[in-house]
Amino acid sequence: MVGTINGLFGVQGWVKIFSHTQSRKNILSYKPWHIQIDGQWQTLEIVNGREQSKTIVAKIKDVDNREQARLMIGIDVYIEKSQLPKLKGNEYYWKDLIGLEVVNQSDFVLGKVENLVDTGANHVIVVRGEKEHWVPYIAPFLIKVNLETQQILVDWDENF
Repeated sequence: MVGTINGLFGVQGWVKIFSHTQSRKNILSYKPWHIQIDGQWQTLEIVNGREQSKTIVAKIKDVDNREQARLMIGIDVYIEKSQLPKLKGNEYYWKDLIGLEVVNQSDFVLGKVENLVDTGANHVIVVRGEKEHWVPYIAPFLIKVNLETQQILVDWDENF
């Protein structure tokens, strides 16, 4: 998921987009967009888009008025993984980390990555096990990510 349609802009069917991309306007460079409605995938064609103040606005083909646009509020926007840029060595997309098992240096399984949160200062992995742990996704807490073993090694006390 790269964003969510979260509002209306104007009267000609434009929508506001909450973008998860860095920078937020990069969402407009990915085409096509995919959405899921009632379990069915659909492809959206973006005919125009721009940064507008602190949000992104887009015009979707065949959405020509506020009533049509209103039906799209709350819908998540997806792209194909092949559209994403290749990452360098120790970089990972958040989606690749969700579901990985998180283990500390004492081989205690804290749980699995449920989500990631950007706190502004750094990213945090939200780990759900017997209890919830919020582990900063930075050194010295993050030791190693291993996608092959589906595991993340952290320096984190299980009681914290």
